[in-house]
Amino acid sequence: MSKQNILTIEGLAKLEEELDYLKSKRRAEVALRIKQALAFGDISENSEYDEAKNEQAFVEGRIAQIENILKTAKVIDEDDIQTDTVSVGNKVTLKDIEFGDEVEYAIVGSAEADPINLKISNESPVGKALIGKPVGSVVDILVPDGIIKYQILSIKK
Repeated sequence: MSKQNILTIEGLAKLEEELDYLKSKRRAEVALRIKQALAFGDISENSEYDEAKNEQAFVEGRIAQIENILKTAKVIDEDDIQTDTVSVGNKVTLKDIEFGDEVEYAIVGSAEADPINLKISNESPVGKALIGKPVGSVVDILVPDGIIKYQILSIKK
């Protein structure tokens, strides 16, 4: 059995939009590139053809991946999101105990994770450590550099 993919409503919309783009536009663009590359003749030494076929494989793989995510998706209803303890769908403000820095993360399912934009997965080390904890909790998070201590300052939708 495949695992359930937890998505926020925003994450669901983003994946549906990407899937539509890949199926309606990207597929056609790649097919055209393949057709143009074939026009150059001998495909055994045709780098344009090889690149286009690789891109086609990537696009088809991503389409399959998104379809699988959507098939197994459990969408978190915003009305069901609680703020007494950390859960998927929350925005959590943390304070680094050692350095005093504050950071706000959105806790999302793994299919939506985007650490650069401060969206962390509930399955990541930080996400796992935060899930189920109330405001005021101090959590120890094992990271490659050692252990970071964070205090949960706020939990909101």
